[in-house]
Amino acid sequence: MQGNGLELRTGNDGALVLGLSGHWRIGQGLASASEIEALLDGERRIRTVRAEDHGLVGWDSSLVSYLLKVSDLCLARNLEFDTGSLPAGVPRLLKLARAVPVKADAARGDGDESLPVRVGRSVLEGWRGLDQAIAFLGEIVLALGRLTIGRARFRRVDFLQALQDAGAASLPIVTIVSLLIGLTVAFVGAIQLRQFGADIYVANLVGLAMTREMAALMTGIVLAGRIGAAYAAQLGTMQGNEEIDALSTIGISPIDFLVLPRVLALALMMPLLFVYSCFLGILGGYIVGTTMLGLSGSAYITQTENGVHMIHFWVGFSKSVVFGMLVAFAGTLRGMQAGRSAQAVGLAATSAVVTSIVLIIVVDAIFAVMTNLLGI
Repeated sequence: MQGNGLELRTGNDGALVLGLSGHWRIGQGLASASEIEALLDGERRIRTVRAEDHGLVGWDSSLVSYLLKVSDLCLARNLEFDTGSLPAGVPRLLKLARAVPVKADAARGDGDESLPVRVGRSVLEGWRGLDQAIAFLGEIVLALGRLTIGRARFRRVDFLQALQDAGAASLPIVTIVSLLIGLTVAFVGAIQLRQFGADIYVANLVGLAMTREMAALMTGIVLAGRIGAAYAAQLGTMQGNEEIDALSTIGISPIDFLVLPRVLALALMMPLLFVYSCFLGILGGYIVGTTMLGLSGSAYITQTENGVHMIHFWVGFSKSVVFGMLVAFAGTLRGMQAGRSAQAVGLAATSAVVTSIVLIIVVDAIFAVMTNLLGI
Protein backbone atom coordinates (compact mmCIF):
# COMPACT_ATOMS: atom_id res chain seq x y z
CA MET A 1 0.00 0.00 0.00
CA GLN A 2 1.50 3.28 -1.09
CA GLY A 3 1.33 6.52 0.83
CA ASN A 4 3.19 9.80 0.95
CA GLY A 5 6.69 8.33 0.78
CA LEU A 6 5.54 5.38 2.91
CA GLU A 7 5.05 1.71 2.08
CA LEU A 8 3.53 -0.65 4.64
CA ARG A 9 4.14 -4.39 4.34
CA THR A 10 3.52 -7.25 6.71
CA GLY A 11 5.84 -10.25 6.64
CA ASN A 12 5.47 -13.88 7.62
CA ASP A 13 7.82 -13.34 10.55
CA GLY A 14 5.24 -11.20 12.38
CA ALA A 15 6.89 -7.91 11.40
CA LEU A 16 5.28 -4.80 10.03
CA VAL A 17 7.76 -3.08 7.70
CA LEU A 18 7.60 0.68 7.16
CA GLY A 19 9.32 1.50 3.89
CA LEU A 20 10.26 5.18 4.01
CA SER A 21 11.10 6.97 0.76
CA GLY A 22 11.08 10.37 -0.85
CA HIS A 23 11.12 13.69 0.98
CA TRP A 24 10.09 13.89 4.64
CA ARG A 25 10.09 17.59 5.41
CA ILE A 26 7.88 19.85 7.50
CA GLY A 27 7.05 22.00 4.48
CA GLN A 28 5.27 19.03 2.91
CA GLY A 29 3.09 18.42 5.99
CA LEU A 30 3.24 15.95 8.87
CA ALA A 31 2.23 12.36 8.21
CA SER A 32 -0.44 10.70 10.32
CA ALA A 33 0.13 7.44 12.16
CA SER A 34 -3.55 6.50 12.13
CA GLU A 35 -3.06 3.98 9.31
CA ILE A 36 -0.41 2.12 11.31
CA GLU A 37 -2.57 2.24 14.42
CA ALA A 38 -5.43 0.60 12.52
CA LEU A 39 -3.08 -2.11 11.24
CA LEU A 40 -1.72 -2.84 14.71
CA ASP A 41 -5.23 -3.11 16.10
CA GLY A 42 -6.37 -5.36 13.27
CA GLU A 43 -3.32 -7.63 12.88
CA ARG A 44 -2.85 -9.51 16.15
CA ARG A 45 0.10 -11.52 14.82
CA ILE A 46 2.37 -8.46 14.48
CA ARG A 47 5.20 -8.63 17.01
CA THR A 48 7.70 -6.16 15.54
CA VAL A 49 7.51 -2.87 13.69
CA ARG A 50 10.57 -2.18 11.56
CA ALA A 51 11.31 1.11 9.78
CA GLU A 52 13.52 0.77 6.69
CA ASP A 53 15.13 3.16 4.24
CA HIS A 54 13.53 2.54 0.83
CA GLY A 55 15.03 5.57 -0.87
CA LEU A 56 14.91 8.51 1.51
CA VAL A 57 15.91 11.63 -0.42
CA GLY A 58 15.75 14.15 2.42
CA TRP A 59 14.33 14.37 5.93
CA ASP A 60 14.06 16.66 8.93
CA SER A 61 12.23 16.70 12.26
CA SER A 62 8.95 15.71 10.59
CA LEU A 63 10.32 12.20 10.10
CA VAL A 64 11.49 12.01 13.70
CA SER A 65 8.10 13.24 14.90
CA TYR A 66 6.34 10.58 12.84
CA LEU A 67 8.58 7.81 14.12
CA LEU A 68 8.02 8.96 17.70
CA LYS A 69 4.28 8.53 17.17
CA VAL A 70 4.86 5.03 15.81
CA SER A 71 7.17 4.27 18.75
CA ASP A 72 4.45 5.35 21.20
CA LEU A 73 1.98 3.01 19.49
CA CYS A 74 4.46 0.15 19.84
CA LEU A 75 5.13 0.92 23.50
CA ALA A 76 1.41 0.94 24.24
CA ARG A 77 1.10 -2.55 22.71
CA ASN A 78 4.39 -4.03 24.00
CA LEU A 79 5.76 -4.34 20.47
CA GLU A 80 9.39 -4.05 19.42
CA PHE A 81 10.27 -1.03 17.29
CA ASP A 82 13.39 -1.29 15.12
CA THR A 83 15.01 1.68 13.32
CA GLY A 84 18.41 0.11 12.72
CA SER A 85 18.30 0.33 8.93
CA LEU A 86 17.52 4.04 8.83
CA PRO A 87 20.21 6.74 8.40
CA ALA A 88 22.37 6.95 11.52
CA GLY A 89 21.06 10.39 12.52
CA VAL A 90 17.46 9.21 12.87
CA PRO A 91 17.95 6.62 15.64
CA ARG A 92 20.21 9.06 17.52
CA LEU A 93 17.56 11.80 17.42
CA LEU A 94 14.91 9.35 18.54
CA LYS A 95 17.07 8.27 21.45
CA LEU A 96 17.76 11.89 22.36
CA ALA A 97 14.05 12.74 22.30
CA ARG A 98 13.32 9.80 24.59
CA ALA A 99 16.19 10.72 26.92
CA VAL A 100 14.75 14.15 27.90
CA PRO A 101 13.01 13.67 31.26
CA VAL A 102 9.63 15.21 31.99
CA LYS A 103 10.01 17.81 34.72
CA ALA A 104 7.97 17.33 37.83
CA ASP A 105 6.33 20.75 37.48
CA ALA A 106 5.51 20.39 33.78
CA ALA A 107 1.90 20.15 32.71
CA ARG A 108 0.50 16.68 32.93
CA GLY A 109 -2.65 15.43 31.34
CA ASP A 110 -5.32 14.09 33.66
CA GLY A 111 -7.93 13.34 31.05
CA ASP A 112 -7.83 9.61 31.88
CA GLU A 113 -8.52 10.21 35.58
CA SER A 114 -12.02 9.99 36.95
CA LEU A 115 -13.82 13.04 38.35
CA PRO A 116 -13.57 11.90 42.01
CA VAL A 117 -9.80 11.44 41.62
CA ARG A 118 -9.38 14.92 40.16
CA VAL A 119 -11.57 16.47 42.86
CA GLY A 120 -9.66 14.65 45.58
CA ARG A 121 -6.31 15.74 44.18
CA SER A 122 -7.52 19.35 44.01
CA VAL A 123 -8.69 19.26 47.63
CA LEU A 124 -5.38 17.82 48.82
CA GLU A 125 -3.36 20.34 46.81
CA GLY A 126 -5.53 23.15 48.18
CA TRP A 127 -4.99 21.96 51.74
CA ARG A 128 -1.23 21.73 51.21
CA GLY A 129 -1.28 25.19 49.64
CA LEU A 130 -3.11 26.63 52.66
CA ASP A 131 -0.59 25.04 55.00
CA GLN A 132 2.30 26.49 52.99
CA ALA A 133 0.66 29.93 52.90
CA ILE A 134 0.23 30.00 56.68
CA ALA A 135 3.84 28.91 57.17
CA PHE A 136 5.03 31.57 54.72
CA LEU A 137 3.01 34.24 56.52
CA GLY A 138 4.62 33.17 59.78
CA GLU A 139 8.08 33.52 58.24
CA ILE A 140 7.23 37.05 57.08
CA VAL A 141 6.07 37.99 60.58
CA LEU A 142 9.32 36.64 62.03
CA ALA A 143 11.28 38.61 59.41
CA LEU A 144 9.44 41.78 60.43
CA GLY A 145 10.37 41.02 64.01
CA ARG A 146 14.03 40.69 63.02
CA LEU A 147 13.74 43.99 61.15
CA THR A 148 12.56 45.83 64.29
CA ILE A 149 15.67 44.73 66.18
CA GLY A 150 17.98 45.41 63.23
CA ARG A 151 18.82 41.82 62.37
CA ALA A 152 17.10 41.51 58.99
CA ARG A 153 19.58 41.43 56.12
CA PHE A 154 18.68 42.88 52.74
CA ARG A 155 20.24 45.37 50.36
CA ARG A 156 19.06 48.95 50.51
CA VAL A 157 19.29 49.22 46.72
CA ASP A 158 16.79 46.33 46.37
CA PHE A 159 14.39 48.09 48.72
CA LEU A 160 14.69 51.38 46.83
CA GLN A 161 14.16 49.60 43.51
CA ALA A 162 11.04 47.93 44.91
CA LEU A 163 9.80 51.34 46.10
CA GLN A 164 10.27 52.79 42.63
CA ASP A 165 8.54 49.87 40.91
CA ALA A 166 5.57 49.96 43.27
CA GLY A 167 5.35 53.74 43.42
CA ALA A 168 6.62 56.04 40.68
CA ALA A 169 6.62 53.40 37.94
CA SER A 170 2.97 52.57 38.72
CA LEU A 171 1.72 56.16 38.49
CA PRO A 172 0.77 56.12 34.77
CA ILE A 173 -1.56 53.13 34.97
CA VAL A 174 -3.02 54.26 38.32
CA THR A 175 -3.61 57.72 36.81
CA ILE A 176 -5.54 56.39 33.83
CA VAL A 177 -7.62 53.90 35.82
CA SER A 178 -8.48 56.27 38.67
CA LEU A 179 -9.46 59.16 36.42
CA LEU A 180 -11.67 56.96 34.28
CA ILE A 181 -13.27 55.37 37.34
CA GLY A 182 -14.15 58.84 38.66
CA LEU A 183 -15.62 59.80 35.30
CA THR A 184 -17.63 56.57 35.09
CA VAL A 185 -19.04 56.82 38.62
CA ALA A 186 -20.06 60.43 37.98
CA PHE A 187 -21.83 59.56 34.73
CA VAL A 188 -23.67 56.60 36.29
CA GLY A 189 -24.74 58.65 39.30
CA ALA A 190 -25.84 61.58 37.17
CA ILE A 191 -28.27 59.40 35.22
CA GLN A 192 -30.26 58.66 38.37
CA LEU A 193 -29.79 61.89 40.30
CA ARG A 194 -30.82 64.04 37.35
CA GLN A 195 -34.34 62.54 37.54
CA PHE A 196 -34.76 64.19 40.93
CA GLY A 197 -32.95 67.44 40.12
CA ALA A 198 -30.16 66.44 42.52
CA ASP A 199 -27.18 66.76 40.19
CA ILE A 200 -25.11 68.39 42.91
CA TYR A 201 -25.05 65.13 44.88
CA VAL A 202 -22.85 63.61 42.21
CA ALA A 203 -20.02 65.19 44.21
CA ASN A 204 -21.05 63.20 47.31
CA LEU A 205 -21.37 59.99 45.32
CA VAL A 206 -17.97 60.26 43.65
CA GLY A 207 -16.20 61.41 46.82
CA LEU A 208 -17.59 58.62 48.99
CA ALA A 209 -17.12 55.94 46.33
CA MET A 210 -13.50 56.85 45.74
CA THR A 211 -12.41 57.35 49.35
CA ARG A 212 -14.22 54.40 50.89
CA GLU A 213 -14.08 51.82 48.13
CA MET A 214 -12.96 52.36 44.57
CA ALA A 215 -9.57 54.01 45.05
CA ALA A 216 -8.20 51.28 47.31
CA LEU A 217 -9.91 48.45 45.42
CA MET A 218 -8.91 49.46 41.90
CA THR A 219 -5.38 50.42 42.91
CA GLY A 220 -4.99 47.05 44.61
CA ILE A 221 -6.20 45.19 41.53
CA VAL A 222 -3.94 47.23 39.24
CA LEU A 223 -0.91 46.52 41.42
CA ALA A 224 -1.87 42.84 41.61
CA GLY A 225 -1.55 42.62 37.84
CA ARG A 226 1.51 44.82 37.56
CA ILE A 227 3.56 44.24 40.73
CA GLY A 228 2.27 40.93 42.10
CA ALA A 229 2.90 39.13 38.82
CA ALA A 230 6.34 40.75 38.55
CA TYR A 231 7.28 39.58 42.04
CA ALA A 232 6.19 36.03 41.25
CA ALA A 233 8.10 36.02 37.96
CA GLN A 234 11.26 37.45 39.52
CA LEU A 235 11.36 35.02 42.43
CA GLY A 236 10.26 32.13 40.21
CA THR A 237 13.13 32.81 37.83
CA MET A 238 15.55 32.97 40.75
CA GLN A 239 14.12 29.67 41.96
CA GLY A 240 14.79 28.10 38.57
CA ASN A 241 18.33 29.48 38.50
CA GLU A 242 18.93 28.11 42.02
CA GLU A 243 19.78 31.59 43.30
CA ILE A 244 17.46 31.15 46.28
CA ASP A 245 19.18 27.87 47.15
CA ALA A 246 22.50 29.70 46.94
CA LEU A 247 21.32 32.32 49.44
CA SER A 248 20.28 29.62 51.89
CA THR A 249 23.61 27.85 51.41
CA ILE A 250 25.64 30.90 52.42
CA GLY A 251 23.42 31.53 55.45
CA ILE A 252 21.23 34.38 54.19
CA SER A 253 17.50 34.05 54.74
CA PRO A 254 15.61 34.35 51.40
CA ILE A 255 12.65 35.76 53.31
CA ASP A 256 14.76 38.60 54.71
CA PHE A 257 16.73 39.23 51.54
CA LEU A 258 14.03 38.86 48.87
CA VAL A 259 10.57 38.92 50.38
CA LEU A 260 10.83 41.52 53.13
CA PRO A 261 11.88 44.51 50.96
CA ARG A 262 9.06 43.80 48.52
CA VAL A 263 6.44 43.53 51.26
CA LEU A 264 7.65 46.74 52.89
CA ALA A 265 7.73 48.57 49.56
CA LEU A 266 4.13 47.77 48.71
CA ALA A 267 2.92 48.40 52.26
CA LEU A 268 4.48 51.88 52.11
CA MET A 269 3.61 52.86 48.54
CA MET A 270 0.06 51.54 48.37
CA PRO A 271 -1.35 54.17 50.80
CA LEU A 272 0.35 56.94 48.82
CA LEU A 273 -1.11 55.60 45.60
CA PHE A 274 -4.49 55.43 47.34
CA VAL A 275 -4.35 59.16 48.16
CA TYR A 276 -3.30 59.89 44.59
CA SER A 277 -6.12 57.72 43.24
CA CYS A 278 -8.70 59.49 45.45
CA PHE A 279 -7.61 62.87 44.10
CA LEU A 280 -7.81 61.73 40.48
CA GLY A 281 -11.16 60.03 40.96
CA ILE A 282 -12.63 63.17 42.49
CA LEU A 283 -11.04 65.16 39.68
CA GLY A 284 -12.82 62.92 37.18
CA GLY A 285 -16.13 63.60 38.91
CA TYR A 286 -15.31 67.30 38.97
CA ILE A 287 -14.76 67.29 35.21
CA VAL A 288 -18.13 65.61 34.60
CA GLY A 289 -19.92 67.86 37.08
CA THR A 290 -18.59 71.11 35.67
CA THR A 291 -18.70 70.25 31.97
CA MET A 292 -21.65 67.88 31.56
CA LEU A 293 -23.95 68.78 34.45
CA GLY A 294 -23.44 72.53 34.50
CA LEU A 295 -22.30 72.73 38.12
CA SER A 296 -19.93 75.43 39.25
CA GLY A 297 -16.48 74.41 40.37
CA SER A 298 -16.81 76.01 43.80
CA ALA A 299 -20.19 74.35 44.43
CA TYR A 300 -18.78 70.94 43.48
CA ILE A 301 -15.77 71.33 45.80
CA THR A 302 -17.94 72.57 48.67
CA GLN A 303 -20.36 69.66 48.27
CA THR A 304 -17.46 67.21 48.24
CA GLU A 305 -16.07 68.72 51.45
CA ASN A 306 -19.48 68.47 53.11
CA GLY A 307 -20.14 64.92 51.94
CA VAL A 308 -16.77 63.28 52.57
CA HIS A 309 -15.48 63.11 56.13
CA MET A 310 -12.15 61.95 57.45
CA ILE A 311 -13.63 58.69 58.73
CA HIS A 312 -14.42 57.72 55.14
CA PHE A 313 -10.88 58.54 54.10
CA TRP A 314 -9.37 56.49 56.94
CA VAL A 315 -11.53 53.49 56.04
CA GLY A 316 -10.12 53.51 52.51
CA PHE A 317 -6.62 54.27 53.77
CA SER A 318 -6.72 51.23 56.08
CA LYS A 319 -7.89 49.07 53.20
CA SER A 320 -5.03 50.27 51.02
CA VAL A 321 -2.41 49.22 53.57
CA VAL A 322 -3.92 45.75 53.87
CA PHE A 323 -4.37 45.37 50.11
CA GLY A 324 -0.75 46.32 49.49
CA MET A 325 0.47 43.68 51.92
CA LEU A 326 -1.86 41.09 50.38
CA VAL A 327 -0.51 41.74 46.88
CA ALA A 328 3.08 41.47 48.10
CA PHE A 329 2.25 38.34 50.08
CA ALA A 330 0.56 36.57 47.15
CA GLY A 331 3.24 37.57 44.65
CA THR A 332 6.19 36.50 46.78
CA LEU A 333 4.43 33.32 47.94
CA ARG A 334 3.75 32.12 44.40
CA GLY A 335 7.27 33.06 43.36
CA MET A 336 8.84 31.06 46.18
CA GLN A 337 6.55 28.12 45.36
CA ALA A 338 7.38 28.18 41.63
CA GLY A 339 8.97 25.21 39.94
CA ARG A 340 12.19 25.26 37.99
CA SER A 341 10.86 25.51 34.44
CA ALA A 342 9.76 28.40 32.24
CA GLN A 343 6.21 27.09 32.28
CA ALA A 344 6.22 26.99 36.08
CA VAL A 345 7.29 30.64 36.23
CA GLY A 346 4.41 31.61 33.96
CA LEU A 347 1.95 29.64 36.08
CA ALA A 348 3.33 31.30 39.22
CA ALA A 349 2.77 34.78 37.76
CA THR A 350 -0.79 33.90 36.75
CA SER A 351 -1.51 32.34 40.13
CA ALA A 352 -0.13 35.41 41.91
CA VAL A 353 -2.59 37.70 40.12
CA VAL A 354 -5.55 35.41 40.74
CA THR A 355 -4.65 34.89 44.41
CA SER A 356 -4.13 38.62 44.96
CA ILE A 357 -7.47 39.60 43.44
CA VAL A 358 -9.38 36.91 45.33
CA LEU A 359 -7.78 37.95 48.63
CA ILE A 360 -8.50 41.62 47.94
CA ILE A 361 -12.18 40.95 47.20
CA VAL A 362 -12.58 38.73 50.27
CA VAL A 363 -10.90 41.21 52.61
CA ASP A 364 -12.88 44.08 51.08
CA ALA A 365 -16.10 42.22 51.85
CA ILE A 366 -14.92 41.70 55.44
CA PHE A 367 -14.22 45.42 55.71
CA ALA A 368 -17.71 46.19 54.39
CA VAL A 369 -19.36 43.94 56.98
CA MET A 370 -17.25 45.28 59.84
CA THR A 371 -17.80 48.95 58.98
CA ASN A 372 -21.53 48.28 58.67
CA LEU A 373 -21.65 46.60 62.09
CA LEU A 374 -19.65 49.46 63.61
CA GLY A 375 -21.88 52.04 61.94
CA ILE A 376 -19.01 53.73 60.12
